[in-house]
Amino acid sequence: MSYTLYPAIDVRDGRVVRLRQGDYAQETRYADEPLAVASRYARDGADWLHLVDLDAARGGGYALGPLLAAIREQTGLRVQTGGGVRGEGDVEAILAAGAERVVVGSLAVREPRRVVDWIRDYGADCITVALDARQHADGRWLLPTAGWTQDSGAELNALLAQYADAGLCHLLCTDIARDGMLSGPNLDLYRRIVALAPGLRVQASGGVRDLADIAASRDAGCEGAVLGKALLDGRFGLAEAVAATRAARDDERTRPC
Repeated sequence: MSYTLYPAIDVRDGRVVRLRQGDYAQETRYADEPLAVASRYARDGADWLHLVDLDAARGGGYALGPLLAAIREQTGLRVQTGGGVRGEGDVEAILAAGAERVVVGSLAVREPRRVVDWIRDYGADCITVALDARQHADGRWLLPTAGWTQDSGAELNALLAQYADAGLCHLLCTDIARDGMLSGPNLDLYRRIVALAPGLRVQASGGVRDLADIAASRDAGCEGAVLGKALLDGRFGLAEAVAATRAARDDERTRPC
């Protein structure tokens, strides 16, 4: 099974930041400029980048087009990006700036029919739906919106089924409680998603802290993992993660039937 690493750059006020559990009041800022971080990831062997406009995630109006274009031109990385995608004009502008995939989060929860139309119109490989979830006390997985600050009332299972039936290919799912916490990905959540919608290519996001977590998410059926705080804090290097992922893939190919 192919497996993709998505090093992440979250941008707020033009700076690389990480939030704890999506809380804008709990922000860590990093010294390097976003383009410099992207260039480093490219040198370390990344093929993809996950780029997020945190300012737009709350208020709309994706504004990272110039940065996206510079990353594509100077690094050659394939980019999936979002934050504040509210309409078809945003999708077209992001793709025109060089993105391979547009990540749609809040709108995918509030207006799934519109996003289903985009999957049909732009192609399933051009849209990544982000269904970021917080578990309720009764066990249900609910989907907040607007940078995880508003309760939408929507449930993961229902939207997951709707998008799977509509032909969605790429799903990014974050357990919000683990985002930025370095507590390990929620493997039970990903096994549940893969069992409910086996045709989706699922990206694990939130909590990845080491190479063992990457391997565990792969074993849980994920197609890839978004790597954020652990990389920025130097808990492991992207180059070693890329090497380990390639070794696992090569080992899988050489196993006897």
